[in-house]
Amino acid sequence: MAEQRTSIHGQWTNRTVFILAATGSAVGLGNIWKFPYITGENGGGTFVLVYLLCIALIGIPIMMAEIMLGRRGKQSPINTMIALAKEERRSPGWVWLGWMGVVAGFLILSYYSVIAGWAMSYVFRTGGGMFLGVTADGVNSIFTDLVSDPERLLAWHTLFMVMTMMVVSRGVKNGIERAVTFLMPLLFGLLIVIVIYAMTTGYFMEGVQFLFTPGSIDGKGVLIAMGHAFFTLSLGMGAIMVYGSYLSKDHSIVQAAIWIALADTVVALLAGLAIFPIVFANGLEPGAGPGLIFQTLPIAFGHMQGGTLVGVVFFTLLVFAAWTSAISLIEPAVAYLVENKGLTRIYASVLIGVFTWFVGLGTVFSFNIWKDKTFSIPYMFDNFTFFDTLDYLTANIMLPLGGLFIAIFAAWVMRQQSTRDELATYPFIYMVWRVLVRFITPLAVIVVFLNAIGAIKI
Repeated sequence: MAEQRTSIHGQWTNRTVFILAATGSAVGLGNIWKFPYITGENGGGTFVLVYLLCIALIGIPIMMAEIMLGRRGKQSPINTMIALAKEERRSPGWVWLGWMGVVAGFLILSYYSVIAGWAMSYVFRTGGGMFLGVTADGVNSIFTDLVSDPERLLAWHTLFMVMTMMVVSRGVKNGIERAVTFLMPLLFGLLIVIVIYAMTTGYFMEGVQFLFTPGSIDGKGVLIAMGHAFFTLSLGMGAIMVYGSYLSKDHSIVQAAIWIALADTVVALLAGLAIFPIVFANGLEPGAGPGLIFQTLPIAFGHMQGGTLVGVVFFTLLVFAAWTSAISLIEPAVAYLVENKGLTRIYASVLIGVFTWFVGLGTVFSFNIWKDKTFSIPYMFDNFTFFDTLDYLTANIMLPLGGLFIAIFAAWVMRQQSTRDELATYPFIYMVWRVLVRFITPLAVIVVFLNAIGAIKI
């Protein structure tokens, strides 16, 4: 018989709020920045099809497992894993899974905040007309000037972290819930505005065809689709687990996970429909890589009619997406301090926020005064900056391992009766989930992990 637990942090008002919060965690720079350019680099429509299949086979099963662990434990990821391991009469050593998620979220936020600062800067640069009529070399020079100035990067990084701390410090209902119920509809609205504008460029159908017409994809593209399907849903970093701990027993985890994955995917596709027509209308390269957002699109905004307004809306959208994700990244660590150290949420938020800000200095300096200071790990990476190292360790090692062991704990360690208590609202879906999370999903995550660390090459 499972112990009846109650979260000391409160719970979501309803399922819709939870879906908005979890979608806000999932929807971030990865959807609006990364998805369009990796689609452009890997063949368009076929890549999208493989990606959607991976969402169904990898993303949703692990999301269901992570929400389930959070709701059953009703605490921060660390204390949840302690409680569930005890409940299932398993080794207390499983607490390391909770710790890894909390640390991964903290490390990701430390550099995520810096990148979000770039987007904040570009809102004002675009609004001030800095990109009007500028050449490709000019846009590149503007970007280089920004990242090579540690004081400016530090100022934007600081502002973004303060914004994040302010929301989390107010608690689940008065802070996170209010923020996501305002920001997420606004985020969707801004995205729709840009898509509507893209329809007026005369190249909208080219964007549709690029996204949805089957093309060629190789093994590397398949692995990229698998990896992005896993990472885009914020899995393995404690965020979904801690948000799940605030979910009422009355709400269906199956329905919530499907809605979150659907909303996350819709945002990614809408971002593609917004970006590619603008790219094609201005004769730019859709496979421009990571520079698509900060070095390619500003050229378009600077040369098209109404580009200043569209650019401001676009980068504001990017900031909001980053903000909703950042809130979820800091919450697991804050929840742990409140539970274990008796701190108020304000004090815990400031403490974690300042520590995160401090570690983020390494990323700020990676683009300027520390750009020649590099790290190497034999057989893994060589001559990586501080930022590159954190990005590699979190995205390629900590998150895949976190997702893998969430699946293993949910499907192999927990008793079947325990998982049935949480997920068996739909018996057929439960059985499909159990097969996927026991066999298919872990194998897929292992392949993604081995490819990410260079153990296999396709």
